[in-house]
Amino acid sequence: MRRSADFAAAIRGGRRAGRGTLVVHLLLDEPACASTARAGFVVSKAVGNAVVRNRVRRRLRHLVRPLLSELPTGASLVVRALPPAAAATSATLATDLEGALAAARRPRRPR
Repeated sequence: MRRSADFAAAIRGGRRAGRGTLVVHLLLDEPACASTARAGFVVSKAVGNAVVRNRVRRRLRHLVRPLLSELPTGASLVVRALPPAAAATSATLATDLEGALAAARRPRRPR
């Protein structure tokens, strides 16, 4: 994902689930024009300097790549890194990502 409107649509209209190092926004009902699931990453300056932010983004991209094939066609996934992600190990990031993604995919409970 590259456009600001795509990020905004996924964040505003999708399901949200968080863990200690990240928050996942998942929008499942995208138009059929998208051929595959898409992912975008938000790593703010609160995470660290440019070197740290890019390292976190690279780690997250590596962890998300195999998970994209499990998402339905046209799904939009936004992964927002929180400040603890800078010091987290890759194993911790993987656990948090899988847990948050599973929570976002679960059907909502009726109120």
